[in-house]
Amino acid sequence: MQPDPTETRRGLLLAISAYGLWGIVLPFYMKALDHVSPVEIVAHRIIWALPFAAILLMYQGRFARTVRYLADMRTTALALLTAALISINWGVYVYAIVAGQTVDAALGYYINPLLNVLLAALVLKERPSRLQAIAVGLATVGVAIMTVKAGGLPWISLVLACTFGSYGLVRKMVKVDASEGFFLEVVLLTPFAVAALFIVPVSHFGVIPYETVMLMGAGPLTAVPLILFAAGARLLNFATVGILQYLVPTCLFLIAVFIFGEPFSVWQLVAFAFIWTALGLYTVTLLRQARVERQRRRRRQPSAAQTSAQMDGQAAALDQPPSDQAIR
Repeated sequence: MQPDPTETRRGLLLAISAYGLWGIVLPFYMKALDHVSPVEIVAHRIIWALPFAAILLMYQGRFARTVRYLADMRTTALALLTAALISINWGVYVYAIVAGQTVDAALGYYINPLLNVLLAALVLKERPSRLQAIAVGLATVGVAIMTVKAGGLPWISLVLACTFGSYGLVRKMVKVDASEGFFLEVVLLTPFAVAALFIVPVSHFGVIPYETVMLMGAGPLTAVPLILFAAGARLLNFATVGILQYLVPTCLFLIAVFIFGEPFSVWQLVAFAFIWTALGLYTVTLLRQARVERQRRRRRQPSAAQTSAQMDGQAAALDQPPSDQAIR
């Protein structure tokens, strides 16, 4: 079956909107709060995302069903693990923005899809293709260059890639959809977020009105792109989603260098060149997989023309009078 062009356009619009919020709006939003502790920002992201996620589930008529998942120990344990991973990811991301290390955050999200290939090989025993293996090797060289020239591992990049990659891996084991899973995660994280607000040395909430509004707005800004992405991804093929994911680190990189004015050395350029080359090879594998899948679907389903011809032939045979030989 050929994909519906209208649905594909709608999926692209939803996915690009999500990536635009993640890659453009969110870094500027967090930069405007760079005088606020990352712990306080992440805590408010969690707390104010909870009512938004609950209202969405009520609108969809799935709130009661989602709450019942909390009685399932396996679902709750997995959701707690994904919640821990995504909260670490959020915290490190916010720290990178407010500390002027957005380039490292971009690098982390660039190497994330390549790390996914490695995780799939190690955990799921999925054998990578030759091009994928070469891509992972090139990315490793890029990270090694950054490590040697910076005098230490690019920990922000590696933590962002590892936590988000692991989050995606574990998230596949939780048998709930995106909005239900997000609600379970923020429900489980909210007690920790509230406790974190009590240990923040200086609280900015309720002091200056615009800061209070921005901290509250961080919740919906966390939830909306996740929901938009989940809706868009269902309407797009895997290769398209895989290629679109490069929009976020590309936006982060351009904003960091040309707007935030973060330093970008020659050796960083060399390291990024290895990463970008690796991503180019990885993109080739995605496109090949998409082509193979299309060919497999065509073989599995006869074309509409063939089906119509077969039906016409059967109808014509039924309309023919019996032959003399048949009568005899």
